[in-house]
Amino acid sequence: MWNQFKTVLLLGALTALLLIVGALIGGQSGLFIGLVLAILMNFGSYFFSDKIVLKIYRAKEASKSNYPELYKIVKEVSEEAKIPMPKVYIVPVNISNAFATGRNPDHAVVAVTQGILKLLSKDELKGVIAHEISHVKNRDILIQTIAATIAGVISYVAMFARFGAMFGDRDDKGGNIINLLVIGILTPIIAMLIQLAISRSREYLADESGAKLIKNGEHLARALEKLESDVKHNPMRAMPVTEATAHMFILNPFKGGTLVNLFSTHPNVHERTKRLRELKF
Repeated sequence: MWNQFKTVLLLGALTALLLIVGALIGGQSGLFIGLVLAILMNFGSYFFSDKIVLKIYRAKEASKSNYPELYKIVKEVSEEAKIPMPKVYIVPVNISNAFATGRNPDHAVVAVTQGILKLLSKDELKGVIAHEISHVKNRDILIQTIAATIAGVISYVAMFARFGAMFGDRDDKGGNIINLLVIGILTPIIAMLIQLAISRSREYLADESGAKLIKNGEHLARALEKLESDVKHNPMRAMPVTEATAHMFILNPFKGGTLVNLFSTHPNVHERTKRLRELKF
């Protein structure tokens, strides 16, 4: 419940920041253009992100005959969550990780790497699948798209503020230029921090929701500890990917959890496992 409330507060803070920036700059037409562009870009991302991400990671749809246990786990957990069974994909790498994508429960995908199938026990894998299916059920793709849209508009308006500071009226005594620079530099950073905080809150919520689906927090806690150890020694470097997709995975696949928490897409693993082990069923 707290993580749902926290998400609402953070989205409200992003929206308030957008309105404040728009009011300070006073350029409603520029704000409107930025809003339209951000909505169009994120609309495309929302509807086509699953195809794009699966292509980036060279994921292939898993056949039921080749992965019967994985299919069984996904089916059982999706039935428990009361959503249609997502499509199941395999990412052909020995790195251990997993992610969910798709714009809603009717168009969802759960993807796991070959590495995670080797690393985790059946119970631990079930904990991971429950986490990912919780992302689908909680409509986290939609929430992240809304946050990205607002943050995108803020960045767009801030860019105009920077241009205004550099090429604006020089008769201004410098006061307005300083204000524009502050808006242009600080507001995108604040927007990014709020967006990252939303991402972390959704991870906490998926941990909790997933554990409640299978009525066990220990399985996912053990899985996260194994995954963290594996990612630290074997971060995802072999594929043509960027940090832009890191938030989708159950654990950041590139940095091995070494980022300062404030600038991380994921919560600290120790805190996640602590919360999972404190859950009561």
